[in-house]
Amino acid sequence: MSKTYYDAADLRKFGKITEWSEELGNKFFDYYGKVFEEGALTAREKSLIALAVAHTEQCPYCIDAYTKDGLQRGITKEQMMEAIHVGAAIKSGATLVHGVQMMNKVNKLEM
Repeated sequence: MSKTYYDAADLRKFGKITEWSEELGNKFFDYYGKVFEEGALTAREKSLIALAVAHTEQCPYCIDAYTKDGLQRGITKEQMMEAIHVGAAIKSGATLVHGVQMMNKVNKLEM
């Protein structure tokens, strides 16, 4: 059996982060819980956003969690893939737009 750095079982241990910093860990989980409450966006919409962000941040734990959550909320595999493409487009666009900084620097240095 191959051992990798990423262990899917570790996702179940996430709540234990409060053990070494109870106050900050609890504040995080309070915030996290509040963010995912129904509001201007539905829980389903938030789950889809979370899945796209999980991919752009390349967090395998979040990908697993929000894939499962999304399926439970009735999000289709086509919707999931489209959301991932939206995230990828924004991530690549953000990378490319920073090329303007490089272009500005080159133009200054060539003067």
